[in-house]
Amino acid sequence: MLREIAEIEARRFRMVGSANLTLADMLELAAEISRLSAAGIDGVVVTQGTDTLEETSYALDLLLPPGVRVVVTGAMRNPGLPGEDGPANLVAAVRLAASAEALGLGVLVVLDDTIHLARFVRKTHATATGAFTSARVGPIGYMVEDRVRLLLQPRHPSRHFAVAPRDDLPDVALLTLSLGNDERLIDSVAPAGYRGLVIEAFGAGHVAERTLPRLEKLARRMPVVFATRTGSGELFRSTGTYPGSEGDLMARGLIPAVGLDGRKARILLTLLLATDTPPAEMASAFENASL
Repeated sequence: MLREIAEIEARRFRMVGSANLTLADMLELAAEISRLSAAGIDGVVVTQGTDTLEETSYALDLLLPPGVRVVVTGAMRNPGLPGEDGPANLVAAVRLAASAEALGLGVLVVLDDTIHLARFVRKTHATATGAFTSARVGPIGYMVEDRVRLLLQPRHPSRHFAVAPRDDLPDVALLTLSLGNDERLIDSVAPAGYRGLVIEAFGAGHVAERTLPRLEKLARRMPVVFATRTGSGELFRSTGTYPGSEGDLMARGLIPAVGLDGRKARILLTLLLATDTPPAEMASAFENASL
């Protein structure tokens, strides 16, 4: 059936569980996709396990220019189970990658006949076939029979980071705040060798007052980005000015992730550090990434 849609050439990149993938792997995959595109390939479908799909697809979105048609897909049900979704997702991904409408949209994700932008998609259910959603904007399109229906498009392409394959990427920590959390974890970030920190804060960008001295001290040593731990919605930036509010965090030197969740903010901060982006420019990078 696939050959009725497009001329297919299959290649193996990594044969590992998706939980074992790293950002360094994505640098190598992006380089391979760029070589295929330069050789005249019209579109690329990446298949992988869904555990890290929301992160790998966003990494590729940042590492590839928008003119490369790339669609990432996977399966929520193992082969042989009733209602296995892998074959249908693969057919949908090939149709989408072969569609001229997909050009210029950046990396796309398609599962369960639903099309998402990599920058917004999240895995929101452990087992459901409709696990992948885009809470902030919704899907940008659907697959209907043999038709690609793209209803929306982004106002701005994702920033392109020209990063050659390398293993010495900057380490960025990700911490989720919780009720009565232990602030000693913040103190461990710098001694452990991390070059940046992303914290998933409460609500629209709030932290406990007791964490403020530690966060402010760390923000003088490295970029500290705060996102919402809810996984959806945009941070406040001018509503609260009380200790621990989003305005207070910004005044202490922390950078708002705006609309990115913690996992995607970590990827973006890693690439900003890898390309020696000045700290003064990082806030605008997160602002633009959320549009």
